[in-house]
Amino acid sequence: MHILPTYRDVCEAADMLAGHAIRTPLIENQMLNDMLGARIFFKAECLQRTGSFKFRGAYNTIMRLDDAKVENGIVACSSGNHAQGVAEAARLRDIKATILMPADAPQSKKDRTRRSGAIIVEYDRHSQDREQLTLELANELSAPIVHPYESFHVIAGQGTCALEFCEDISKKDLNLDHVLVCCGGGGLLAGIVLATKKAFPDALIHTVEPSGYDDQKRSHEVGHRVANQRADPSVCDAIVTPMPGENSFEICKDNLSQGLVVTDEEALAAVAFAFRELKLVVEPGGAVTLAALLAGKIDVNGKTVVATLSGGNIDAEILNRALC
Repeated sequence: MHILPTYRDVCEAADMLAGHAIRTPLIENQMLNDMLGARIFFKAECLQRTGSFKFRGAYNTIMRLDDAKVENGIVACSSGNHAQGVAEAARLRDIKATILMPADAPQSKKDRTRRSGAIIVEYDRHSQDREQLTLELANELSAPIVHPYESFHVIAGQGTCALEFCEDISKKDLNLDHVLVCCGGGGLLAGIVLATKKAFPDALIHTVEPSGYDDQKRSHEVGHRVANQRADPSVCDAIVTPMPGENSFEICKDNLSQGLVVTDEEALAAVAFAFRELKLVVEPGGAVTLAALLAGKIDVNGKTVVATLSGGNIDAEILNRALC
């Protein structure tokens, strides 16, 4: 078992990110509160630098690597949001980034990754092994891997999101009852567990995933990691991963409550709600927590809830589809 990050590492990550990452707001909507009989707060990471929470972990990791290790740059794998975070952090450090991305990743994510100076290597996410390809690429380039959800400092960096919302909830003199987390490999989830359980040990933390890609839910129910079997694409591309990360699973086991699952149609409805009512542009994978609330997947009546809106990197075509 690898050494795992702790709450202290999340706090050190906050120091590293100070002045570089955005302290994103908690957004409350009275209409939704009235609908659900609850206090709902959205952590708007769609407003984060590069459009998602991924900048937090990428920057915290890349800025800590020894100069000798990054002589040939860095390697990462991503469906798009981690790619952008890594590319931008590498640009800020003035090192080369080579990133393995699915061929069917949204074009806007590819464009923004290249805009920060990264080189993209494409692969077929449905027939090729991403982890093996990433290892081969790293060996070929003699460069370290900045993994999207297994890296120690990535998990710690993502946890700074929860440091912020826990502090904001405390300032409102509220107790935090539920946290809903958009979940793929589990890096954000693990970081949120580390920070939230320190501030609000009784808070119930829920994974939210797309239907057919609910590996986190199923894994935590049986007590070991299980893979997804679904082969067709989901509109929630940002949180489609093969199975939970080993390190994130170890951090999260015994710390999670009921896992929630939403359909692509429910995710698109949440994108439309965020656009029309919250005045936020959110991608489907970043809106699954809102989708779960709107679809009544969990009873939050009388409770205080924080839900992550984890990313806003959406192609115009998908946004138009959601709004039609």
